[in-house]
Amino acid sequence: MLIERSMSEGFLTNTYLAASTAGGPGFLVDAGGPMAPLFDFAVRESIDVTHVLLTHHHHDHVCDLDEVKRRYPKIIVLAHPAEPVEAKPFQPTRIGDVLVDAIHTPGHTAGMLNFTVDGHVFTGDTLFKHSIGGVRAPGSTSYEDIKHSIMEELMTLDPDTVVHPGHTDPTTIGHEWEHNAFIRVWRGLDPEGDEQVTVGGEPATLVVWGDDYDGGHKAWVRWADGRDDIVPGSQVERTT
Repeated sequence: MLIERSMSEGFLTNTYLAASTAGGPGFLVDAGGPMAPLFDFAVRESIDVTHVLLTHHHHDHVCDLDEVKRRYPKIIVLAHPAEPVEAKPFQPTRIGDVLVDAIHTPGHTAGMLNFTVDGHVFTGDTLFKHSIGGVRAPGSTSYEDIKHSIMEELMTLDPDTVVHPGHTDPTTIGHEWEHNAFIRVWRGLDPEGDEQVTVGGEPATLVVWGDDYDGGHKAWVRWADGRDDIVPGSQVERTT
């Protein structure tokens, strides 16, 4: 597989161009830009870009979609029907020598898709290196959904599967199984925390204080009524 990545400076969003071989058809995953490096890569490798696969609808992942359509007027845009974006419903699609499939991973959004191809998975905002997606963004569903999507779907992939997340650095399924703080607690390897904190003015228990893709933190918190939530670390007020 040929896989080229472009990452935006502001959002730290990854956009990918993938193809089974040079000189054949290829596809984009998301369109968060900058697109020029990927367009140049396609020219250098003689890749005919035929599809753009959208993990979800958030602005930082689709903001350059019009630029993609101008560059490739016949491109086919595919996404989950639950995502509010102009696209055809995704179906397993053969692009060149490989079959591109998808795992539906609700949580961060209702129609989040993680695309699988030839030992690789493009995880959008579901799973990052050492972190996971939040469930506070527009269109998100629930903590229970994202936990199921990660533990019952992604973590059943081969440990050597290369993870290409929607933001910053790549990783592998096996690495996250062993080192991701959220997954380690879900597995029962590490204990839940019990620190009392405030989140948006509401009391909560800090269950996991984990890393996030931008160098900050992501938090698993439990509200006073017993509900669990994944929130940005910047929203957590700690006394220690």
